Amino acid sequence: MLTSKQRAYLRGLASKEDTILMLGKGGMSDQIIKQADDAIKARELIKGKVLETCELTPREAAEEIAEKISADVVQVIGTKFVLYRRNNDEPKIELPKAKK
Repeated sequence: MLTSKQRAYLRGLASKEDTILMLGKGGMSDQIIKQADDAIKARELIKGKVLETCELTPREAAEEIAEKISADVVQVIGTKFVLYRRNNDEPKIELPKAKK
């Protein structure tokens, strides 16, 4: 679970990232889940977009993908969403420490 400080840090990093995941009229498919899983394994932080033709809302899409790939939803704004999952083998992002 991410703290608000960690979430804010990740939002800042995500602002510079390109949108690499697009959901359209095909909706949620195994291919989208696999693409998201592969991308998050390589990058740890991915940005996705839900097109108008998709029957899911951006929040629904983000939460469904996050659940299936064991990631955290960092933010959902408009039609875009950001997901994060730490790569324990080769971490790329150092999160601020959570206070105890």
